[in-house]
Amino acid sequence: MPLEQTLKLDVFDRKHMLHVVSRRDRLLIIGAGPVGLCMADALRKRGVAFDHVDANDGIGGNWRRGIYKGVHIVSSKRSTAFADYPMPDDYPDFPSQEQMRLYLENFARDRGVQNGIEFGRTVVRAQPLADESWHVRFDDGQEREYKGVVVCNGHHWDKRYPEYPGRFTGTFIHSKDYQEPSQLRDKRVLVIGGGNSGCDLACDAARVGASCDLSLRSGYWFLPKTAFGRPLTDIPIWGLPVLMQRLLLRALVWAVIGNYRRYGLQKPKHKLFERHPAYGTDLLNYLRQGRIKPRPDIERFAGDKVHFTDGTVGEYDIIVAATGFYNCFPFLPKGLVPVENEVVHVYGGAFPDAVKNLYIVGWAQPRNGFGSLLTPAARLYAEMIALQDEMELPVGYILKWRGFKAPTTNLVNPAAARRMIWVAHRTLPLLRRRSRILAEKKIRDPFDPSLYPFEPEEAPKQVAAVS
Repeated sequence: MPLEQTLKLDVFDRKHMLHVVSRRDRLLIIGAGPVGLCMADALRKRGVAFDHVDANDGIGGNWRRGIYKGVHIVSSKRSTAFADYPMPDDYPDFPSQEQMRLYLENFARDRGVQNGIEFGRTVVRAQPLADESWHVRFDDGQEREYKGVVVCNGHHWDKRYPEYPGRFTGTFIHSKDYQEPSQLRDKRVLVIGGGNSGCDLACDAARVGASCDLSLRSGYWFLPKTAFGRPLTDIPIWGLPVLMQRLLLRALVWAVIGNYRRYGLQKPKHKLFERHPAYGTDLLNYLRQGRIKPRPDIERFAGDKVHFTDGTVGEYDIIVAATGFYNCFPFLPKGLVPVENEVVHVYGGAFPDAVKNLYIVGWAQPRNGFGSLLTPAARLYAEMIALQDEMELPVGYILKWRGFKAPTTNLVNPAAARRMIWVAHRTLPLLRRRSRILAEKKIRDPFDPSLYPFEPEEAPKQVAAVS
């Protein structure tokens, strides 16, 4: 950079220097949903100091706000509960949104992490500095510096909308904006997407709407929520090899549900677990009753009409797009943590290779309940985060050098992941040794934050840290 430009920037920086609170002795956890709470508990037990913030007005994340009335979890309470904190015995097999929120609140209280959470505080910028500590700005303008950042901001908030030619003149909402069946009452409804939310909304529309159509771009795997008198996620097949799981579940589907084409649905063209399956058979019952009409993909919109790829046309008052969400970290510099097809490029499940002291936790989805996997994963991550203080290089960089691959899917096989966690706990000393070897070789250049800028008009101001 030319000297004249450097001098101008220095004058600009001095004029805009602000005081920030130095918290370099601790981490910042972003998010107080299930993942953030479990990480807080694990770090507390490991003796790692942290601050904890959440944008909501209380504990629960998506289970506090952003869930429609009447929703129940699709995995069982046994597979969803934290491994060391079971759900109450009087909870049903598939707890409601309110029961999930209370469960998470009780967990936070009993584990001693509730009082330390700052609610109503949104992180708008988290930027690494040259020494790989972190400068954080909040929505109220306050700025702090931390040793590191643990990102647990969830993946059910950045709405993905479908794009089709034309314009729809009726009401168009995302499933995230759906709150209760009254929004659909006596209306001609089109639901786009066949995931768990799409199935729930289509069933609500079948009950209270004037009509309901369901548009699917391709075939889905629909699995029963229960089998042999037990929740499907509790049947002891999930520790088997994936091929065996597929064979058994396909046989179960054939015996319990039959051929999807008999319901007017398309045959799935992908293997089971290559995409997240939908759990429950209520949708299939409504298809049989004629309360839900299956439709293929959309060709275009035209006023209140929708043209489908098979040449048919439907008229609607409201369209609900149950088309999922993006994995997104808008407070991080662009390119620091690449995301491609909703797969976050980290190593070991949570560790970017580009920078130290950044941990992306909970971006992936277990194939059944989160609890049995999240608890051991959080314990391992807490150990690795503590170990990072002893290492010169980022944990993710070392894992990449050792041959770990970035993930290719956002769906996690819980049994396989638990086996890897068991092995990782016992090989942590090797990670420390590898770090020393690589550090001695000097194969990594010093971190340069200028390689990962924000947009110029949105870049954080230079700050002088004070205690």
